[in-house]
Amino acid sequence: MLLTAVTFLPALGGLVLLLAPRRVAAAFKVGGLVVTLATLLLSVPLYVGFDGDVADFQFEEARAWMPDFGISYHLGIDGISLLLVLLTTFLMPVALASAWHAIEDRWKEFVVTMLILETGMLGVFVSLDLFLFYVFWEAMLIPMYFIIGVWGGADRIYAAVKFVLYTMVGSVLMLVAILALYYQHGAATGTYTFDLPALTRWVIPPGLAQNVMFLAFALAFAIKVPLFPFHTWLPDAHVEAPTAGSVILAGVLLKMGTYGFLRFCLPLFPDASLWFGPLVFALAVIGIVYGAWVSTVQPDMKKLVAYSSVSHLGFVMLGIFTLTPQGLVGGVIQMVNHGLSTGALFLLVGMIYERRHTRLIADFGGLWSVVPAFSALFMVVVLSSLGLPGLNGFVGEFLVLVGAFQTSPWLAAVATSGIVFAAVYLLWMYQRVIFGEVTHQANRSLPDLSPREWALLVPVVVLIVWIGVYPTAFTGKTEATLEALIAQVRAKASVAQ
Repeated sequence: MLLTAVTFLPALGGLVLLLAPRRVAAAFKVGGLVVTLATLLLSVPLYVGFDGDVADFQFEEARAWMPDFGISYHLGIDGISLLLVLLTTFLMPVALASAWHAIEDRWKEFVVTMLILETGMLGVFVSLDLFLFYVFWEAMLIPMYFIIGVWGGADRIYAAVKFVLYTMVGSVLMLVAILALYYQHGAATGTYTFDLPALTRWVIPPGLAQNVMFLAFALAFAIKVPLFPFHTWLPDAHVEAPTAGSVILAGVLLKMGTYGFLRFCLPLFPDASLWFGPLVFALAVIGIVYGAWVSTVQPDMKKLVAYSSVSHLGFVMLGIFTLTPQGLVGGVIQMVNHGLSTGALFLLVGMIYERRHTRLIADFGGLWSVVPAFSALFMVVVLSSLGLPGLNGFVGEFLVLVGAFQTSPWLAAVATSGIVFAAVYLLWMYQRVIFGEVTHQANRSLPDLSPREWALLVPVVVLIVWIGVYPTAFTGKTEATLEALIAQVRAKASVAQ
């Protein structure tokens, strides 16, 4: 019952707060923070009790839901989903606390929406039934639409509608593929089921049907990643979303796309994955370089960080489709690294925006002498994002590139240039914002980090250093699962041939 409790506690807390009378906004702030912290504490036993040497699903829960249609309430986690569940429960209280002063009205609705969103995201990562997965996948879309559309910036409606339309196009095609998979499995085995472990044990005949189903799933996940060229919704959504929305969008929602490739595309469609692998590989490398180049010319700090996500998620996709142990482990740990580093960058940009109500790089300069604590933590996060050895970003990118060189040395060499470009746009942005003379009078009186902001940033920085110095605490939980996944894909592909 632990997974059920972790998944639905936020929604239950949101329901209680929804029924509470609207009197004092602070009560909803504290209430939402308490619920998310309780969810975080409840998820810690998942990490402690998880056996990293076992490749199978753990903490499984299975109940018949609609047995006549082969639909069950089936939850479980493995080495892939464990870290993403923990990342979600860790970032949600950070995101809520970051909105303490940034959200000025409708606090009750904001907290309830964020809590429902957390349940939707956790449900996606723990569902082992395709029908249940799709319910959570769609359910989490609605809260994010409201977070952008109600509490966002000037063009929030445009960004929210664009986000929903892009995601819905892929989701509808994925639903068709889920139904096709359901009927094909039933026709071949006599058992109609949406159960993911049962479907992955079945070898789908290679050919047009498998390729089309792979493409339908892959499109839904590629839009969510976002993989080049399906990325155009992301900068608009990030720039218009409130800081809390940007943290969750970058930290968790984008990982649903990369998680989908690992959980569904590779094991269900092994032949198609191998066939389309070089294409995805190439698109990932294009995304790495393109995202870095476009980030370099951004005048807005938030848009720069948004485009950097296209580049960083390209590394994750590169690692996944190497189908090597190093590449896959690097891809999974890079998902966590991106959530921490980019989430922290959005937090820091949000903090400076609250003080100056501008995100333009040209409006700053010389902040080191004014806000030294902010500048120091900003430097640590920037260095982690560009992959400095000793911090978390280096571990993931190094493992991904090791796997990529085994698959395609030339494309891996091009991808490596993305790290160089990351240093260019991140350090150049940092130099213009933090160093030099204070050229704007309004910057001379900025307050440094408050105790609340210290409390937000220190846990993130601790994790950034922990993963960089001792990554085995995290990679050790994923290796057995990923090695089993590689063996499964290659075995099913050879059987089908």
